[in-house]
Amino acid sequence: MTTKKRENSKKTSIHSNNVDGCCSNDHGHDTSHSHGNVADGFKKYIGATVSFVLLVVGIALDFFKVTVFGDWLRILWYIIAYIPVGFPVLKMGWNNILKGNFFTEFFLMSIATIGAFAIGEYPEGVTVMLFYAVGELIQEAAVTRAKGNIQALLDIRPKSAQVFRNGNYVTVAPETVAVGERLQVRVGEKIPLDGKLLSDKASLNTAAISGESKPASIAKGEKVFECSINLDGVIEVETTKKFNDSSIARILDMVQNARARKSKTELFIRKFAKIYTPIVVYLAIALTLLPYFIVDSYVFRDWLYRALVFLVISCPCALVISIPLGYFGGLGAASRNGILFKGASFLDTMTKIDTVAMDKTGTVTKGVFKIKDIIVTDNKTYSEKDIMNYLMAIESQSIHPIARAILDYKSILDKNYRASEVAEVAGMGLKGTVNGKTVLVGNSALMNAYNISVPKNTGNIVDSAVMVGIEEKFIGYVTISDELKDDAYKAIQEIKKAGISNIVMLSGDKDSITQEIARALKIHSAKGGLLPEGKLQEVERLQTLSNAKVAFVGDGINDAPVLAASDVGIAMGGLGSDVAIETADIVIQTDQPAKVAQAIAIAKSTRRIVWQNIALAFGVKAIVLLLGAAGIATMWEAVFADVGVALLAILNAVRLQRMKWD
Repeated sequence: MTTKKRENSKKTSIHSNNVDGCCSNDHGHDTSHSHGNVADGFKKYIGATVSFVLLVVGIALDFFKVTVFGDWLRILWYIIAYIPVGFPVLKMGWNNILKGNFFTEFFLMSIATIGAFAIGEYPEGVTVMLFYAVGELIQEAAVTRAKGNIQALLDIRPKSAQVFRNGNYVTVAPETVAVGERLQVRVGEKIPLDGKLLSDKASLNTAAISGESKPASIAKGEKVFECSINLDGVIEVETTKKFNDSSIARILDMVQNARARKSKTELFIRKFAKIYTPIVVYLAIALTLLPYFIVDSYVFRDWLYRALVFLVISCPCALVISIPLGYFGGLGAASRNGILFKGASFLDTMTKIDTVAMDKTGTVTKGVFKIKDIIVTDNKTYSEKDIMNYLMAIESQSIHPIARAILDYKSILDKNYRASEVAEVAGMGLKGTVNGKTVLVGNSALMNAYNISVPKNTGNIVDSAVMVGIEEKFIGYVTISDELKDDAYKAIQEIKKAGISNIVMLSGDKDSITQEIARALKIHSAKGGLLPEGKLQEVERLQTLSNAKVAFVGDGINDAPVLAASDVGIAMGGLGSDVAIETADIVIQTDQPAKVAQAIAIAKSTRRIVWQNIALAFGVKAIVLLLGAAGIATMWEAVFADVGVALLAILNAVRLQRMKWD
């Protein structure tokens, strides 16, 4: 058995997005956006605004050659303009140096701008730092936007619950509610904890959980989830989980910790930046000093200026900001669409998937059995109503899913049919007595065990068949079938459109049923009758075929081994399965198989945008670096190559939040 090595990451705050001291959000600005008031929000822009006004006025005074704007006043003016945006960066650079981390972006920006002042290029020094500060503010806004839907989940969690205690409903904090307590939820209120519906029915807005805006109709006894909004009438709910174990809590925990699992691209860029930054510093020093030994008309000021331009251009800001932001945007966009990637690494892996294997029951089918046909072979003695009354009387003693399907039959059990002495015959069915008659309910093996002759044509039945024998005589059978999910066919077609032609169905159900479902969905390869280890062996076999990358889509405890062994494990309806949610790499919050294709599309879009940003950053920087070394590019071009490219990359990454994959 092959097993996938899984990363164990510490739980980290969702608001932590620093990149090894480089391109950090913390420049003296407040990055907590959810608890401050509007006035606090404006404070972060004051420094940049003051610097901008002073810079514009200074440039105007220079342009009109105002006499009073002499040397000392001019220098002092630009120093004052520089301080609001420059001081936080200088401070961060110095703090990093004290920690032994010299070659950071703060160090590069500090040297470049102080150097510009040293050679008398005051406006350019202020401009470089101002643009850098503005870029950081825009970056912060972009990160805030990328986190917006996650923060919304935090904000929408109910702050109170109406709990029935001591004969009355009292208002308490949801954290204090125990499992098994009864809650009351009024119209327009959010369900404060996961539970099951005690009322006859409910209409709920489940968008916070499923991403679907269409109201969900819930019947008595069915699951309801925290943050679902009650749309119609007062309802009662019995809690099944504590506040910290709820669906929303698990979603938040997964998304908040998803960033701890870095993609290979992110890890490479981090390592690259640590090597790249000191190299460009040494190259800048060489660019300043080496021409002295080569160039006849060497002017120190000119070559220092070129080196400063070189430093500004070379800042890896666009890479180390936009790439993690691109992945975070992908994670956020996916979670907003009801798809939870447990890490950026799985966004990358999802783009390489060429084979999708999927379970049947609960994945492409609803997992809810219904009676399809009722066949009476002895219609002279028994009617359809008779056979169902005998059958329902026996099955009322069973908790099997097929028994529930039979008991949900449109006809109501006649109370005159009473079952007694009901016993299970292992692997075959049930035996009991109804109104003094011996009744057998089960498969053909049960009939054969009690010497009841079964018609030969029953061997051709595709669906699950429940056979009925009364007083050692076969009287008929009922076929039970599972319904396809509404979007099952669309899901398979969308997966094929995503470039994945190898789709395999693996099911524990009998092979004839599996093959019929596969044909209906136009899946060309299917195997049924598989135990969990059988599914695992099939996936391992697929992985050995030309080193295929296999994603497995499953929904239950029995799928846990294969979810773990596949290259990407995708849990369907994972909110109802703790094992699935723990084992899978991707959790689809709804039961919609079409979300699999959507997950592929989001992963590919994220990957494409990340590589666009890499190409943009390297391409523009390479060109302007050459121009700067040749003395053609000025500090203004350097500002564009650094801050401008970073802003373009950030805006490109933010596009993920606006894309639609419906």
